[in-house]
Amino acid sequence: MVKEKSNKIGIFDSGVGGLSVLKQFIKYLPFESYVYLGDTARVPYGNKSAETIKRYARECTNFLLEKDVKLVVVACHTVSSVALEEVEKISSVPVVGMIKPATKSAIISSRNKKIGVIGTRATITSGAYQNSLSQGSISTKVEVYSKDCPLFVPLVEEGFISHPATKIIAEEYLKEFRTFEIDTLILGCTHYPLLSKVIAEILPEVELIDSGEQAAIFSLRLLAENNLLNEERDEFPQIPDVEFYLTDLTLNFREIAKTFLGFEIEKLEIVKL
Repeated sequence: MVKEKSNKIGIFDSGVGGLSVLKQFIKYLPFESYVYLGDTARVPYGNKSAETIKRYARECTNFLLEKDVKLVVVACHTVSSVALEEVEKISSVPVVGMIKPATKSAIISSRNKKIGVIGTRATITSGAYQNSLSQGSISTKVEVYSKDCPLFVPLVEEGFISHPATKIIAEEYLKEFRTFEIDTLILGCTHYPLLSKVIAEILPEVELIDSGEQAAIFSLRLLAENNLLNEERDEFPQIPDVEFYLTDLTLNFREIAKTFLGFEIEKLEIVKL
């Protein structure tokens, strides 16, 4: 299927966390238009079976393809870990996940090749980041240290970004990385970039890799190579061009969205997949 430069970029996530990925895309590709789908009715994906996650991923992908997008971005780390191949199989356009762009950047950035990964239990248990790091560094051995940080997501969604409780919990989660002497840490969950300041205070000498940011940079190159970047304009858009779709409107969605994006969502539509 031939795609036009003006076609939108499609981004889907199991909930609201993918908004941090959207924010990075708006930063790096400000002249693009976007379709964002949050499957808020079925969040979280992490405690579902692999077959169920694959089915959800197919349904989200088909929704975006019906919007005639030129690129599908899988902003959900669980889907990126478990069902990315399923998305690639059915997609008529390029697909970008969260894992490979982040691990590639981490390998390049790390000087001592001791790399940490934090994420939800589902992402860490899947071993997707660990495997990608091992496969991506054939010439040099990489030591990978992973840790699941399940309380980070609810802390972010409650707005406890700089709360003393968040700092105490983060210290408890991250203190072991000092012993491992890592110099690079992958933030393997879409919520975690909002805690970058707290994490940097605990691990000040460690470079933090934002998976969403790396996916945006990777997509910028991919679209440029395929001559699919939208035409630049003289002025940056004051309000990003985004269509927002949810499968359920949660009570505090708009508040959380503003925390993630830095601007208020005026229009959104509830859909069934």
